[in-house]
Amino acid sequence: MDLLASMKAFVAVTDEGGFAPAARKLGMATSSLTRQVDALEAHLSTLLLNRSTRSVTLTPAGEDYHLQAVRILADVEEANRSIAERGGQPRGLLRVSLPVAFARLHVAPIVADFLRAYPEIELELVMTDQIVNLVEDRIDVAIRLGSLDSSSLVARRLAPHRRIVCATPDYLAEYGEPRVPSDLARHNCLTFSYASGDRIWRFERAGKTEQVRVRGSVRANNSETLREVALQGLGLLLMPTWLIGEDISAGRFRAVLAEWTPQVGKGGVNQSDAGIHAIFLADHRKSPKLRAFVDFLETRFGSPPYWDRHVPA
Repeated sequence: MDLLASMKAFVAVTDEGGFAPAARKLGMATSSLTRQVDALEAHLSTLLLNRSTRSVTLTPAGEDYHLQAVRILADVEEANRSIAERGGQPRGLLRVSLPVAFARLHVAPIVADFLRAYPEIELELVMTDQIVNLVEDRIDVAIRLGSLDSSSLVARRLAPHRRIVCATPDYLAEYGEPRVPSDLARHNCLTFSYASGDRIWRFERAGKTEQVRVRGSVRANNSETLREVALQGLGLLLMPTWLIGEDISAGRFRAVLAEWTPQVGKGGVNQSDAGIHAIFLADHRKSPKLRAFVDFLETRFGSPPYWDRHVPA
């Protein structure tokens, strides 16, 4: 018995809802497909499918086996593809995990150019602000923002991850410009909604660290929403330059506290230690399609990245 072929037959029957449609999809006789599934059940000594004249459904054992079989077949396909493409032209499916707002602003606009340059690559973009498991979610490369936890994953830095405090010129004209971090306590600061309720902004200058508890009339769990509110002149933002760099360049926002460096997170990580990174498994290091994508992003972002070119250093 060809175990992988039998697993493929079983998955096809399950996904297509019957032996006849699965056989048509695989281009084989229904009788041959039935024999493969029967052989798999005999090999496992377990009934995987409930058969009737009208339907085919999974048994409890079949449900568990189907999940594992789908993963195994996908892993085998990826292993074959990755070996076949080594040393050759970049080709095949590339699954990329991306933060939602960053993907919309800085990756989606250049996808067409990338695919024109590498027409044999197929992209699957998985947009999420959650940290994904590259192995379990079959992700080839993930773009992550900020500081990195130590891990066995390979990280390639694509750009710095800077944050600045800013507001509209109208807001600053009406309420004044903060000169030191403690001034922020008297301003309307638009903040993220953290589960801990922590709304402390931390800054560093010349080895001196200051922190201030801020408050404001709006909190949100989405950076683009806070940006839109701030553009209406409602308050101050602490945001990454990749999100508001164009607004600074266009004069919609003005940076304040430029001599102070924001520290990110409760641990007070200096933003010089943070970055925008491409993360991937060590055994993907030699993948031509992965290298092509990461190289393309790094080149298009530039050094300094284009969103930082009009932001105060």
